[in-house]
Amino acid sequence: MIRVLICDDQAVVCEGLKAILSTADTIEVVGVANNGEQAVDAVAKLHPDVVLMDLKMPVMTGVQATRLIHTQYPEVHVLVLTTYDFDEWVFDAIRNGAAGYLLKDTPRETLVSAIQGTAAGKTYIDPSVAGKLFNQITHGSAPPDSSIVNTLSEREREILRCLAGGMSNSDIAQHLFLSEGTVRNYVSSVLTKLGVADRTQAAVLALRAGIVASKD
Repeated sequence: MIRVLICDDQAVVCEGLKAILSTADTIEVVGVANNGEQAVDAVAKLHPDVVLMDLKMPVMTGVQATRLIHTQYPEVHVLVLTTYDFDEWVFDAIRNGAAGYLLKDTPRETLVSAIQGTAAGKTYIDPSVAGKLFNQITHGSAPPDSSIVNTLSEREREILRCLAGGMSNSDIAQHLFLSEGTVRNYVSSVLTKLGVADRTQAAVLALRAGIVASKD
């Protein structure tokens, strides 16, 4: 059972999400928070697997809460769920550890699938905004030093492409015919060589460096 915490400052949104997710056999909503500060406190008490996080909230924003949760509880995955199709807040949330990004009008089946994938370690970016996000990542700042990319072996580049595609360790193991233990070792090596803290940051760097192509 995937334990989910909902964080949104609008009560009607929280109730709607609870009703939607209550129909999924694999998901249990363990709590609701109405701002980022409450979300951080709730994570400490309820130990959810996934946090559905709104961004623009009073007291503490979703970006700030995402950073704290990612730092203090790295095993908890934050999935941004907001009405904004794209702005700098989204990029900030991903840079601060968000595992994915969804719009609030996402269909039930997609929402449930994204939560399941996020809990399994995958990265989900809403297709309707992926192109904008990747364009911002690719063109919003100078590309990283190519020497960082050159430190990766061909196998590590394959692993990085899989990470950028949102694949879990299990998916990568099946795709490349490797054991999960071997994949974990490769992932750890890739993160260390790139100087990033997690899979999402590695995927962002892969896009900026041109290891994988951006999508429209």
